[in-house]
Amino acid sequence: MAIIIDGPPVPARQVVVKDNRYRESQMRFTGQKLSSTLLLGTALALVFAAPNYALAQSADDATASEGETTEALIIEGEATVEAGDPTPPVYVGGQVATGTRLGAFGNKDTMDTPIAATGYTSELIKNQQARDISDVMDNDPSVINTNGFGTFANRFTIRGFDLTADDVSIDGLYGTAPRQSVALEMFDRVEVVKGASGFLNGMAPSSGGLGGNINLVPKRAGDDPVTSFTGSYGATSEVGGHFDFGRRFGSDDQFGVRTNVLHRAGEASIENEDRETSLGSIALDYRGDDTRVTFDAAINKLSVEEGRPTVRANNLTSMLDAPSGSHNFAAAGTYSDLEDKFAQVRFEYDATESTMLYTAIGAHTTDEDSDFSSVTLTSTDGSGDFGRFATVYEREDVSGVAGIRQEFETGPVKHELNAGTTAMWQEARTNWDFGTSVAGNIYNSGPSNIVFGDPGDANLSSHTILTSYFLADTVSFFDDNIHLTGGVRRQNVKSRGYDRLTGAKNSNYDSSTNSPMLGFVGNVTDQITVYANYIEGLEAGKTVTEATATNRGETLAPYTTEQMEVGAKFDFGTFGGGIAVFQAEKPSAFLNSSNLYTTDGEQRNRGLELTAFGEPIIGTRILGGITFIDAELTKTENGTNNGNTAPGVPEYQATLGAEYDLPFLDGATVGGRLIHTAAQYVNTANTVEIPSWTRFDVSARYVTELYDYPVTFRANVENLTDNDYWETASTETSYMTVGKPLTAIFSLTADF
Repeated sequence: MAIIIDGPPVPARQVVVKDNRYRESQMRFTGQKLSSTLLLGTALALVFAAPNYALAQSADDATASEGETTEALIIEGEATVEAGDPTPPVYVGGQVATGTRLGAFGNKDTMDTPIAATGYTSELIKNQQARDISDVMDNDPSVINTNGFGTFANRFTIRGFDLTADDVSIDGLYGTAPRQSVALEMFDRVEVVKGASGFLNGMAPSSGGLGGNINLVPKRAGDDPVTSFTGSYGATSEVGGHFDFGRRFGSDDQFGVRTNVLHRAGEASIENEDRETSLGSIALDYRGDDTRVTFDAAINKLSVEEGRPTVRANNLTSMLDAPSGSHNFAAAGTYSDLEDKFAQVRFEYDATESTMLYTAIGAHTTDEDSDFSSVTLTSTDGSGDFGRFATVYEREDVSGVAGIRQEFETGPVKHELNAGTTAMWQEARTNWDFGTSVAGNIYNSGPSNIVFGDPGDANLSSHTILTSYFLADTVSFFDDNIHLTGGVRRQNVKSRGYDRLTGAKNSNYDSSTNSPMLGFVGNVTDQITVYANYIEGLEAGKTVTEATATNRGETLAPYTTEQMEVGAKFDFGTFGGGIAVFQAEKPSAFLNSSNLYTTDGEQRNRGLELTAFGEPIIGTRILGGITFIDAELTKTENGTNNGNTAPGVPEYQATLGAEYDLPFLDGATVGGRLIHTAAQYVNTANTVEIPSWTRFDVSARYVTELYDYPVTFRANVENLTDNDYWETASTETSYMTVGKPLTAIFSLTADF
């Protein structure tokens, strides 16, 4: 059933929540609040979209007669009313959610937490035709997309710090996500938590994540049946098909099943780069009176032939022009085949009305077989050395969490106690074969005379066990207007490295440390919340891969980041946003004069984040913001680069997206998105930088019926002006990524 927001009448407008499982107590705005903020919402919306028409439309709505019938604003959600840990509902406009999963605290409303986070919804993923996580991150002003050096792995920079795809979690569990690229068709949300998160999530398995984390929420069966098929075509010849099926059954619809099947293959917008993606997933769930169980499993396959590599620029003294975005300089014969399988189960039990027990366990395997050819530039005329690197990689992961959430009161003070434990076991096997480099030029076709070697069988390379115990108490008082959180996580990491040829152990690390958190949330008004936090991040040290390092293959000690943040969040009913000021200090590693890769450096990032989202005027939606970061190298080898700007971190990045429902064609929507990134240094000496760049994307969709079936036509064009640019510089290894060319994707979705 639909829930009509209570309160005094709003002229000519209804706001309806289309979700019969939405907990009314979680609704943050009422008709009265909506009335009181309508004028403010209209004024702020002028900054973002269609001023003249928007004002006229608002005026028409406000003067409509009481008996006039108007179309209701529908807010569709996947929330649940049963006790436990429901997925937060969708915010007005459908592009973001009202909350995200925050590790030990579970799913929380954004306004009630001292953490900056954004949950991007399945509606956004579908309408933007996002293929992987990087496509969704184009909407976030605090995230920069990049790739692994020589590989095709997604990699991200969040608030100026590196995050590898290995550190992406699924439903709060590390180690279960596909390790290089994730097909999004099986996921309902892509959640970004900003800042250090050592207490929230525990130590991530790889060397990234100190600036933030990404969590994926699987699709599950909702109350409404789902049967849809999407056919897609991406220029120049990429064709795909996606089937999505979901049902609930049982006497009280307590059982649910959701399955997604995808196959997509062909050449997209980069010449001669062929990609093939296959996905099969299933999600089962049980919703009882006091028990909830979910089970998710999937197979994700990716094959890339002659994928364009990143470019290393550590030998350059000045920058060269970016090649054409559609030009491919990959060496002939390069490829990468990856297969990931995962399964995880989550169990929740309400022991009493105020006590919930929960546990989850997941397992994941990955297999990779690749021939890479990375490029190291030697001249600004585009000349470089194309190295060869044949590799095999296998990994097994098992991870789990168990805990209790207890609510109680001591006089006028309410408590929510969270206690639990996490564990992760990981074993990696690898082997590789390097070869002699071949000369080439990135402005020409890649070399065709590289002979790739045989890496042999994958041998044991590392074994890691991560364990932790956490305890936190959130106290609320003054009619729940003040929330204080204090907690600590005791973390232990055991990591062993092995020589891939002899099997001999060449590194061993076993250490424990505490990761504390302090948080404050204050409700200034029903629409404005202020917050502050101190939190530490702890991530496993990276495995040294530098070719000239004397300790190559060694796993370094964990990194600890200290973060302080203050901010404010706004929710005016139909649109919201946030302001955050933060500082984070992170140790960094470098190759010293003795060719030893060591963690003796430090980087300090200070930043300001501004975000906005929602539907301030009916039919006009906004999403975006701007982030300013001062990323300073405060400790470098011999102090040589002290005071310099960290590589790969622009001074600012802005993204602004808007959608507009055409008033003269029911069901038609047009949109645009502007992304601007400031210049980025390529090296720590700050002698080479890539210039700033701007990209403009456009979209259109049309919802109608064909033969009584709902259908949606979608068209998305990225980089409409076909600019040629270097998209990003690495924060780690002096490499650069060429920006996307003009990329067009078309699709048709039919719902049955």
